[in-house]
Amino acid sequence: MIEIQDVHKQFVAQGGSSLFKRKSAKDSKRIVHAVQGVSVTAANGRITGLLGANGAGKTTTLRMLAGLFLPDAGHIAVDGIAVKDAPLKALSRMGILGDAHGLYPRLSARENIVYFGRLQGMAPEAANARAEELARLLEMQSILDRRADGFSQGERMKTALARALVHDPANIVLDEPTNGLDVLATRALREALRWLRSPEGGSKCIIFSTHIMQEVEQLCDEVVVVSKGRSVARGSVPELLQKAGESRFEDAFVKLAFPEEVAA
Repeated sequence: MIEIQDVHKQFVAQGGSSLFKRKSAKDSKRIVHAVQGVSVTAANGRITGLLGANGAGKTTTLRMLAGLFLPDAGHIAVDGIAVKDAPLKALSRMGILGDAHGLYPRLSARENIVYFGRLQGMAPEAANARAEELARLLEMQSILDRRADGFSQGERMKTALARALVHDPANIVLDEPTNGLDVLATRALREALRWLRSPEGGSKCIIFSTHIMQEVEQLCDEVVVVSKGRSVARGSVPELLQKAGESRFEDAFVKLAFPEEVAA
C-alpha cells in the first residue's frame, strides 16, 4: 500500500539570460510550485491511476515517492514505512519504472535484469530464474539474450519493467510507461499489469501515471485527477463521470481538472 498525503514541493528556477539586458541573480530566479497538495492512497490488488496533463505535477510526486528528493510538506509511506525516515527500506518495497528507461545497451535483456536483481541482494541463480519467469509474463523470450542496443521502444519498456519487477516488489510505480509504444506493446503491458493486480499475480499495489484517457478507462480501478500541482478529484471512472455530470470521460476530466476553462 502506498500513501501520499498532502505533499508539496517547490523549486527555485533560474531565469533565462539576455544578450541585451543584464539581470541580477535575484531578478533571474523564480519560485516554481510544482506540487501544491497531492494526496493518493493506492491499495493492494488495485491499479490506481494518476491522471493529469503534462506539467500537472505527476512526475514530481512520483520522484518524491521514490525518495529522489524530500517534500517540503506532507507525508509519504510505503507499506507503513515513511520514505523520509527510511528511504532505502521503502524503495526496496517498490518496483519503479520511470520516464527514462536507462538500459545498459551493451548488456542483453537478461543481463540487465539479473544485474538489478543482484543490486537488490538476490543470488545469481534466483535473479536468473526470475528473469526467465518475467520473460514469459511479458512475452519477451525472443529478446532475452539479445543486447539492448537496437531494441525497439516496446522491447526497451518490457526489459525496463522486468528489471523493476525482478525482486518481486509488493508495490509497482509506473510513470507514463506507454509513451512511444505501439498498439501490441501497449496491450501486452495492460495484460501484464492486470495479472500482477490479480491474486494469482500477487495482488500488487500499482500506481499508473498517465495523461491518456483511454488507458485510465481500460485499466484503472481508481483514479486521482491532478491539475496544476493539486489532486482535485478521485474515484472510479463511473464515479468521476457521475461527479462531473458527463457521459464521456474526456469531458469529465476537462471539467474536473480545468473548471475555470469550462466556465469561460
